[in-house]
Amino acid sequence: MFDLDKIIRENIKKLKPYSSARDEFKGKEGTFLDANENSFGSPLNSPFEGGRPKDGGMYNRYPDPLQLDVKEKLSKIKGLPIQNIFLGNGSDEAIDILFRAFCNPGIDNVIICPPTYGMYEVSANINDVNIIKIPLTPEEFQLDTENILKAINPNTKLIFICCPNNPTGNGVKWSSIKTILENFSGLVIIDEAYINFAGYRSLIPELLNYPNLVILQTLSKAWGLAGLRIGMAFASEPIIDIFNKIKPPYNINSASQQLVLEALDNTDKVNEWIKEIVEERNLMSKELSQLPFIIRVYPSEANFLLIKIKEPQALYNYLVSKQIIIRDRSNMELCEGCLRITIGTKEENRLLIETLKQYK
Repeated sequence: MFDLDKIIRENIKKLKPYSSARDEFKGKEGTFLDANENSFGSPLNSPFEGGRPKDGGMYNRYPDPLQLDVKEKLSKIKGLPIQNIFLGNGSDEAIDILFRAFCNPGIDNVIICPPTYGMYEVSANINDVNIIKIPLTPEEFQLDTENILKAINPNTKLIFICCPNNPTGNGVKWSSIKTILENFSGLVIIDEAYINFAGYRSLIPELLNYPNLVILQTLSKAWGLAGLRIGMAFASEPIIDIFNKIKPPYNINSASQQLVLEALDNTDKVNEWIKEIVEERNLMSKELSQLPFIIRVYPSEANFLLIKIKEPQALYNYLVSKQIIIRDRSNMELCEGCLRITIGTKEENRLLIETLKQYK
């Protein structure tokens, strides 16, 4: 049912990507006179030795365009060949590439399921792609599978599903995702930005079974690297080839690549943080539920909680006055009266609870 050649834009099929000599020469050692760089070095390089900068800071040279060292480490962590991995300047770059690769402006459409991550809609609007909105089910925030399938038409190219979902925090039933994958000839994108905090596994193993599946993840959340802006897309090799065809030649800078390599050696520490965040999330859920003005604390598989109250703006303003910043989500569909609270450190969480206890 799925045929990648039928959904890719014609101009992308014909596109000849920018190619540098670094794409063609994979070695790390050599005399590089190809890219019009400053061969003398940069103010950030280590001192010269023997006419060449010492290792550890070759910022006068362009970075590896395919980030192969980073992908090698990620390959071992994720259990995927590097050919199935794309690295972007945040997950937002991967989202934007999906629109540019598969959606003809003013003609094609995508399906999103509000309330959900806002960049799907923003990116669609930037690329002049029509949006079909099929809201999640009230209260439980699950996919309305029947209406999603009914809404699909010949110009529907992408379906975005955030799981765990932002801002609601809940997971999405695999049975619903599976039904959509098996009955849609376009791409199904599962955004797993918060998967590390969930009580279930990533859908990465399902890439072997569904050629129309694309999975997005990030190093911004559990890995604590939001400032580096590193997003990941996992998909079949032909889809990843399209990503690499469209992306800017050097989309991940050298400093970010080096810092990510160091971070990926610390999985034990990250796992400790994840365990502590989940414990704090569960404790916060109980404590928030005991506050008289909170109507509901929604179940969460992420590193945040969605709460429902009668007067969200008043509570939001109160917390701002105490220099505690949360997110007002009360203007989103199905989130009327809701605020979103990120799980902080133990000290930050205690401060929030004590401050809320003083709210009248």
